[in-house]
Amino acid sequence: MKRLVPLLIALGLLAGGAAAQSGPQPASFWWNDRVFYEIFVRSFYDSDGDGVGDLRGVIEKLDYLNDGDPATTTDLGVTGLWLMPINPAASYHGYDVRDYYDVAPRYGTLDDMRALIEAAHARGIAVIIDLVLNHTSTQHPWFLSSVRREPEHDDWYVWSDSNPGYRGPDGQQVWHQLGGRYYYGIFWSGMPDLNLANPEVTAEVENISRFWLEEVGVDGFRLDAIKHLVADGEVQENAPGTHAWLHAYNAFVDSVNPNAITVGEAWSASFAVRPYVRDGEVDLAFSFDLATAMLESASRGTNSAVSAIQQRDYDLFPPNQFGAFLANHDQNRVINTLSGSIDRARMAASMLLTGPGVPFLYYGEEIGMQGQKPDERIRTPMQWDDTPLTAGFTTASAPWQTIGPGADDGVSVAAQTSDSTSLLSHYRALIALRNANPALQRGSYTSVDCNARRLLAFLRQTEAQTVLVLMNLSDEPVSDYTCEARNSGLRGTLNASLLFGAGQPAAPQAVEDDGGFSGYVPLPEVPPYSTTVIALDAGD
Repeated sequence: MKRLVPLLIALGLLAGGAAAQSGPQPASFWWNDRVFYEIFVRSFYDSDGDGVGDLRGVIEKLDYLNDGDPATTTDLGVTGLWLMPINPAASYHGYDVRDYYDVAPRYGTLDDMRALIEAAHARGIAVIIDLVLNHTSTQHPWFLSSVRREPEHDDWYVWSDSNPGYRGPDGQQVWHQLGGRYYYGIFWSGMPDLNLANPEVTAEVENISRFWLEEVGVDGFRLDAIKHLVADGEVQENAPGTHAWLHAYNAFVDSVNPNAITVGEAWSASFAVRPYVRDGEVDLAFSFDLATAMLESASRGTNSAVSAIQQRDYDLFPPNQFGAFLANHDQNRVINTLSGSIDRARMAASMLLTGPGVPFLYYGEEIGMQGQKPDERIRTPMQWDDTPLTAGFTTASAPWQTIGPGADDGVSVAAQTSDSTSLLSHYRALIALRNANPALQRGSYTSVDCNARRLLAFLRQTEAQTVLVLMNLSDEPVSDYTCEARNSGLRGTLNASLLFGAGQPAAPQAVEDDGGFSGYVPLPEVPPYSTTVIALDAGD
């Protein structure tokens, strides 16, 4: 099995002995031990004072993300970076690429990128980049050549002499007139789709991928818009040709670097996303269903949305082989979705960082940055301090985009970094907890049923460790409750010890014949908006 990491005991990281468990354990890969952080380079930190973030700015802030010393508590602790597009592009966001073999000049150079990767690796951070394969910019030399019907690129895009007439999956115009012909672009006229059914185009995509893996040294790719890669007429999402192309492409990436990761973005229900991972077309794919469910449960203060989806996704995908997230660069900021509630944002963070899958965190969510569409306003500069107009992002008089709200009222790294009650401190503590406990990183997932809708509970288990996660998603304490689980693989007498939270936890009084328990009260009272993580260890 590809890139299998043995499920070994992490010496020194477990609180006491492991609860005895039977049954098969999920396979694990290096990325299951990671927490990834999504960065829009333009908005992270400006190192040269031109108002635009750059790669050297990311290097300067690496110690904030992870200083390389597990003993410190002042860094965020993330162990993976996802950089949104860094190639020269026609638009500020970078998703309309003009040159796949270079870095946007405002961001720096290829040598700057290599320096970033070296510095990140020295801190134990993997680096993946956005690779946009579905489409290019209309300014890309390939497209300009194709418009001129030059033989070397004439068939590199999807052309029709007449308008086929059909529209896109969302009712959008997908055929665009130019020079007496029509070209296909599913997103808009400025992003013509590549013809990946053309072997010459695929060969060039492979050259591009090899370049970034071998000559620059990235650890893999986040693949944009994978469900649209190969359209079959009016079938423009998840078409058979897309699955076949991705399967071959992923095999190529493995042939170049067996440890490289591919992370696919297919904005669909998990049932449609599942085959991409199950059939070896990408290593991970994002679960948009789970993101919606976590935010809905955090907003409502009940487990009704998230509990079933967490278990379903864990069972649906190969175990833990999906990307878990709360929001990304295409969605309103978490704090806006949660009506400005820091308490609810804490609970959303707890669900993300203790639950199954590989967590991805969008920059600024850890301090509660605000932002609602249009897109530029959910991609505003990182708020490092309360400096008027710039929030410490740049020494220029103004950044490329106006700073978001709240930098002068506590929504900044400087304001929260020494505050033990801040959202940033909560994220730091949760990431440290996940990094220190293999069960949270790569363990199996079993939903625990508590007879109180305000409580969310589940077990995470490896052969060496069992932990119970218990959350009160509401603003009221919960005391009159019991919890039960079935077929959880537990055996023997258990002890309970606290890994995270407060209180004196209890273990289940007895493990039943099916390896589960019933009538279990982990804490006499579960405080409002609280997260408690309990190690269930084998007793004497």
